[in-house]
Amino acid sequence: DVQLQASGGGLVQDGGSLRLSCAASGLIFEDYSIAWFRQYPGKKREGVTCISLNDGYTHSIVDVRGRFTVSKDNAKKMVYLQMNRLKLEDTAVYYCAASSAFSWGTCQHWHTYDTWGQGTLVTVSS
Repeated sequence: DVQLQASGGGLVQDGGSLRLSCAASGLIFEDYSIAWFRQYPGKKREGVTCISLNDGYTHSIVDVRGRFTVSKDNAKKMVYLQMNRLKLEDTAVYYCAASSAFSWGTCQHWHTYDTWGQGTLVTVSS
C-alpha cells in the first residue's frame, strides 16, 4: 500500500520560514506525482503545489509562487515543501498526496490525488 507521512508543521511568525516533509513508501517513486494541499477551517482542500517524481516538473498556485518551493529526493523517497515569507493567510492544515496519473509536463491534475498523508498544521502568527 502507498503510504505518505507528512511532518514539519508548527508555529512561525509572519515572514518566517518552515519546511514540510513528506515521506513516501510502498510505491515506485518515479511513477507518481506528489502534491501539497492545504485546508482552511470549514473549506475544501486546495492544491497548492505539486511535483512530478519522474521528470521533476513542478507547479504552484499564484498565491505561493516565489515563496514556496517543492522539491524531491528520489533516493530517500522524500518530497519537501520549503515555505518562505509566510503570511497569516498561509495558516492551514497541509497535506501531501500522491497521484499515479503521471503525464509529462504536468502535475496539477488535482482531482487525481487519491492517497493522502495525515495533515500537519502550519500556524503563522503576527
